[in-house]
Amino acid sequence: MLTISFYEVTNADKRFLRKALKGKYNLEFHIEPLTEKNVKTAKNTDIVSVFIYSVLDKGVLSKLPRLKCISTRSTGFNHIDLKYAESRKLLVCNVPYYGENTVAEHTFGLILALSRNIHKAYLRTARNNFSPEGLEGWDIKGKTLGVIGAGSIGSHVIKIAKGFGMNVLAFDSHRNHFMEEVLGFSYTSLDHLLGQSDIVSLHCPYNRATHHLINMGNIGRVKRGALFINTARAQVIEPAALHYALEKGIFGGAGLDVFEGEDLVKEENQMLTRNVSVEHLRAVLEKNILLNRENVIITPHIAFDSVEAVERILQTTVDNIDAFVAKNPTNVINFD
Repeated sequence: MLTISFYEVTNADKRFLRKALKGKYNLEFHIEPLTEKNVKTAKNTDIVSVFIYSVLDKGVLSKLPRLKCISTRSTGFNHIDLKYAESRKLLVCNVPYYGENTVAEHTFGLILALSRNIHKAYLRTARNNFSPEGLEGWDIKGKTLGVIGAGSIGSHVIKIAKGFGMNVLAFDSHRNHFMEEVLGFSYTSLDHLLGQSDIVSLHCPYNRATHHLINMGNIGRVKRGALFINTARAQVIEPAALHYALEKGIFGGAGLDVFEGEDLVKEENQMLTRNVSVEHLRAVLEKNILLNRENVIITPHIAFDSVEAVERILQTTVDNIDAFVAKNPTNVINFD
């Protein structure tokens, strides 16, 4: 019987996976990410399933001699060394679609919270202060939304935006002109999008081409006062550019479901009980600087996290594992 090791799982995940895979495999579950520090826990595994905080580089994978397949429960796969996996003939599969509408809905939750000052109003009324002073918002109808990455998630964002009566510009390296016509938006250059958009929202994958796509070199081209929304990957915007834009009023506000160093600050409450690296301290400091701004909303990487989306992730993972064992693999990202 094959052994499958799951990392970064919740108790609810365990219940779902045990029920779906009952009697088929030897199952092992771990709350923490898979790293070089705990790689011994997977030394006898045949299939490993991880989320985004497990960095499966050569250092980790080389210590797993029995490993045959990696099933990541995410769409992105920049946390996996694909070249080394291919050299070992390790098949890697992902979950390409699960939260298109889910992430899009969270995106508009952030937009509406910022445009109507909902977060400020909540904090004020929680303190029994019901004054409306300073809480005047603005309509998103008629405003221009700039969508960077018009793929499966970005297209859902565009659909919702059109329902609100917004104008939409999109920047994407792969243009689908049929979708452009049907949904009623316009493709444009990144510079033009930044200069014309009242709201800039990131929905592109993270890779070499998108690393710090928005940076200190082009941040000055952003329409002054625009909202910035990031439910994609933190590394798409240079941290210095984000802080500069907020400090100088280039961004009128920001809604962030991701930020650089988020994996380092997940255990911030443990800082007083263990040795903490300089990198960790810097990440915490940068996060706290953002949190101290009234025009910034940070959510802890939950844009994907709805009941329905998580079930889709787990079911696709189960299907990927069963398909691999049946020698008919699906959603493979490193072999044709």
